[in-house]
Amino acid sequence: MTLSRIKIGLATALMFLSAAAFGHRFHAGITDISMNSRSGNTEIVHTFMAHDVEALLENLYQRQFDLSDPDDVQVFKKYFEKQFYILNPQQEKLDIKWVGLRVDPNSVFVFQEIEKHALAPESIIHQAVLTDFLVDQVNTLNINAEKSNGKSVQTLTFHRAKREQLVP
Repeated sequence: MTLSRIKIGLATALMFLSAAAFGHRFHAGITDISMNSRSGNTEIVHTFMAHDVEALLENLYQRQFDLSDPDDVQVFKKYFEKQFYILNPQQEKLDIKWVGLRVDPNSVFVFQEIEKHALAPESIIHQAVLTDFLVDQVNTLNINAEKSNGKSVQTLTFHRAKREQLVP
């Protein structure tokens, strides 16, 4: 009886260890873009998994990062602004203002805005955050627009092989 309990205990322990090893099987980011009708600004909110961002920064700079430290935020901001930008239909880079960053144990939230400017159709969105580091990173981008018949959402998906897309 004791041998059976030991075997069951070992099997259970192995099951939990293998589940922990495969616990984080996907890498994803979400970006929401919407027009604030009160301010006239286009608001952009990005959400990424905190441990993916931490791993990226540690890999790039060979040190630990603390995104509550303003100097470390500036390093991340520099990386981020190279990986995410929007071109207008004339292929000119839009001025996207960095509003801030919020970190919790699971997520990193980046807040940006384009002041007094709506996102034009045929603009080009470049969304490559983390795709240079994680082969299977997928970034989903939702464009929330108000139409005469209500709100609509256009969804674009970005990954390593597809980093730029036209706004529909």
